[in-house]
Amino acid sequence: MGEIGEAGNMETKPCLSGMTLEELKGVAAKAGLPAYAARQLADWLYKKKITSIAGMTNIAVSKRSFLEEHYDIGIFPPVDRIVSSDETVKYLFSVDTGRFVETVFIPAANERSTLCVSSQIGCRMNCAFCGTGKQGFAGNLTSTEILNQIHSVAESNQLSNIVFMGMGEPFDNTDALFRVLEILTSSYGYGWSPKRITVSTAGIIKGLKFFLESSQCNLAISIHSPYPDERRLLMPIEKTNPIKEVIQLIRQYDFSHQQRISFEYIMFENLNDSVQHAKDLAKLLAGIPCRVNLINYHVIPDVTFGNCTVKKMELFRETLNTKGITCTIRTSRGEDIAAACGMLSTEKINRKKEYYR
Repeated sequence: MGEIGEAGNMETKPCLSGMTLEELKGVAAKAGLPAYAARQLADWLYKKKITSIAGMTNIAVSKRSFLEEHYDIGIFPPVDRIVSSDETVKYLFSVDTGRFVETVFIPAANERSTLCVSSQIGCRMNCAFCGTGKQGFAGNLTSTEILNQIHSVAESNQLSNIVFMGMGEPFDNTDALFRVLEILTSSYGYGWSPKRITVSTAGIIKGLKFFLESSQCNLAISIHSPYPDERRLLMPIEKTNPIKEVIQLIRQYDFSHQQRISFEYIMFENLNDSVQHAKDLAKLLAGIPCRVNLINYHVIPDVTFGNCTVKKMELFRETLNTKGITCTIRTSRGEDIAAACGMLSTEKINRKKEYYR
C-alpha cells in the first residue's frame, strides 16, 4: 500500500499541450511572435514532445521567457504503474488538484499496442455493471489531461492504437474530446490516421451526431441488450437516448469507407446471453456494416451479475455470424490488476488517497 501525494498539473497558468493550432496562433500573437510560430509551437509540443518551454530552441530567448511566465507545458508523469501477469499495464494519473484517473496499456503479440484513455473523473452514466460509474462523477478531464495520458506513459512511442474506453463517457465531454481528436489526427499535431483511434460511447445522440459528421475515427457503441427495458436496467442512458434512436441515426451515415463501427456487448449469465438475444440483436443491427464484440463480465464489488460461460458466448457468436453479423469474443486483459473492461475505478483512491500495489 502506497501513499499518493498531490502530484499532477497543479498550476493555474494555461497549458500549451492540448491547444489546437488556432489556439496556439493566439498564444503566438500574445508573445509577439509571427503567425507561423504557432506551427513551431505545435511541432515542439506534439511531434518532438518536449516537456519544458526552455526546450523550444528555435524560439527567441526573450519570447521563451514570456511563454514560461504565462504558460505551462502541461505534461506530468503518472504517480503509479502496476503490471498484470499478462503484461497489461495500468497507470494512475493525478488530475484536478489531487483526484485520480486510470489509463491502461495493452500490448499484443501482433505488434498492436493499445492505450485505453480516460476522458472523465468517474462517470455520469451509472451503468449497473461498471466500476467507474459506481464511483460517481467528479468532473471532466481537460484536453491537456487527456493528451498527457498519451504523452506520459512509458510506452508512448510504441502505441499503434488509442481507444477512448477508459474512465468516463467521451460524448459527455465533447469539448475536450474533439480538441484531442483534432490534435491527434492533424498534420500539425500527432499526425495519426483516424483508423488508429476508436471512441466508445454509451450512446449520447447529440455527441454521436457531431462525431459522425466531423470525424473519421472508429466508433464503438455499448449496447448489452437488444431489448429497451432490459437495457434500461443495465444502462440508465436508455431512458433519454434509446438504442433504437442511436441505431436509426447511424443508418443515416455511410460506413462503406475505412471508418469502422462496432457494438460492445457484455454478457451476463442468464440475463442477456440467450440465443434469442443473439437473434434479436442481429435483427436490430441488420444492414449496418459492423462488428459485435462479446465481452465476459468482470466482477466488481457489490454487484451481483454473474459471468457467462464460454460455451454460451461461443453459441452467441455463432448465432450472430450465421445471421450475417461479424462477431468476435474479446480476450480479457489485465483482470488481475482491475484493468479490464468495467473495472476501472479510483473511488477508494480519491477518498483515501491510497493506492494498493
